[in-house]
Amino acid sequence: MKDVDLQELNENEVLLDSMLFRMIQISENAKKLSAEYKNGKPGLPWDEMSGLRNRIVHDYGNVDLEIVYETLKYDIPELMEQLKED
Repeated sequence: MKDVDLQELNENEVLLDSMLFRMIQISENAKKLSAEYKNGKPGLPWDEMSGLRNRIVHDYGNVDLEIVYETLKYDIPELMEQLKED
């Protein structure tokens, strides 16, 4: 996502679909983590990650593309860094 802007994401249906699918996967996998693991990383937005799937899947036509873009561009990389920390 480093070199992708909002317009490109909006115009590239394959890219958008694949990114939304990845966001759904993140949400699904977050639900599978143990409470112990989640409690060990209290600063992460676990509830928001879990709710992400439902918003994408059940309200696909009304997903705010700007929020998706901001999440992919900034929030996901930050999340990945936080998950790497011990």
